[in-house]
Amino acid sequence: MSEQTASGVGRIETRGIEPVPDSERRGSPAGLFWVWFGANMGVLGVIMGAALVTFYGLDAVQALFVTVIGACGSFALVGWLSTAGRRSGAPGLTASRAVFGVRGNWGPTLVSWISFVGWETTMCTTAGFALLAVLEISGVPATTPVVVVCILLVVVIAAVIGLLGHATIMWIQKWITWVFGALTLIVIILLAVTVDWSAVGALPTGDASSLLGALGHIAAGTGLSWVAAGADYTRYLPRTSSSGRLIAAVVGGAGIPLVVLITMGSLMAGSDPGLASASDPVAAIGASLPVWMLVPYLLAAAFGLIAAADLSLYSSGLNLLTGGIRVTRMAAVCIDGVLVLAGGLYITVMAEDFYGPFTTFLALLAVGLTAWAGVVAVDLATRRVYDTKGLTDTGRGSPYWYTGGVNRPALCSWIIAIVLGLCFTTAAVGEQVWFAGPFAGTWLGRNSMGWLVAGLTGAGLHAIGRSFIRRPVGTERL
Repeated sequence: MSEQTASGVGRIETRGIEPVPDSERRGSPAGLFWVWFGANMGVLGVIMGAALVTFYGLDAVQALFVTVIGACGSFALVGWLSTAGRRSGAPGLTASRAVFGVRGNWGPTLVSWISFVGWETTMCTTAGFALLAVLEISGVPATTPVVVVCILLVVVIAAVIGLLGHATIMWIQKWITWVFGALTLIVIILLAVTVDWSAVGALPTGDASSLLGALGHIAAGTGLSWVAAGADYTRYLPRTSSSGRLIAAVVGGAGIPLVVLITMGSLMAGSDPGLASASDPVAAIGASLPVWMLVPYLLAAAFGLIAAADLSLYSSGLNLLTGGIRVTRMAAVCIDGVLVLAGGLYITVMAEDFYGPFTTFLALLAVGLTAWAGVVAVDLATRRVYDTKGLTDTGRGSPYWYTGGVNRPALCSWIIAIVLGLCFTTAAVGEQVWFAGPFAGTWLGRNSMGWLVAGLTGAGLHAIGRSFIRRPVGTERL
């Protein structure tokens, strides 16, 4: 751990979105391994894996293939986009101003913020389920006041960690990984004993369309949901840090727990198809464990999810500041915490279906996020330096003001990519279709490839549009 990181543990980070000066940058890319391992060892991976068998009709080998490609491939994109933090010293969406313009960046920032708040709500709610289950084992019934207290406790823990900031997050993620990662490994071993291996061996093989749909499901539920956050945790790294090592640390840290958890979910679904649609995923998984392991399992589940929620709360607070909300970082985190608490209470007290809204949420937001990622990925391929002062200058004198505060070619590429991606997207809960694009019935639409269409379109259009952009400071190749 770096001196800078260690000295800041337990103290509220005072820096907002302003770039980190070179004199304060410490550490190495290896520290990112613990950040992403801790954030991806939650039980939601088991539910995603179960869906590969139950909803997409894959066999065990196909599920493993889709998991490795979808999870590791999507986090490779996260790793590449994370290099923006190392290069600029700024959070991901703040560095994005250099691409879209000071005002043009408002749209991507809003989409990213909504995504983070949604994920925070999902993770805190699931962690709340785990605490409720612990109390029920202890004889405390899950009354409405008890539900409120559990959700409130989870949100407060995640918000406090997010409030303390980068140094504390880096330290906590490492210890959560060691302690609760070990518990999670024990849980996986015990779950493996319950698998009906004959049923798994008899699973029918899915077709090519099912493979593509499942690939999109895993990518959207893993790396694509984090594409806007990666740079938030690399901005304290020295500029000389290796991009290759950075990407490898991100992929390794996230890929190892995800492959294990998602694969276990697909194996369990061979004998319990109802696991994928469980309204309380924590309880559904716990039902397969011996009684003596329930409390350790539930604690591991809760803290594994909190380890992801605190990252999301930290990044969503930075998004609010990037969007121009004139509040302190502390206030931004508190605002998000209140919204997450309200959403968590709605899911636990009023909503009957957990998995349906979750997948619908992923399908729509993945389109906007991958469209942004496509544009920014192309920009990173040709940009070597940023005007760090310009990233926080929101006036007309900013080198990233472009025309009226908007880099029109880049913003148009993003918007067109979203529209085209949504044309191939269907968002549904069971038989109820919430949204269906005009081309949702085509081969790409049936295979849930709207997010991929958006990403490739954004990248392609921006690569073409760059020839019409007046290059501001920071785009020169070195």
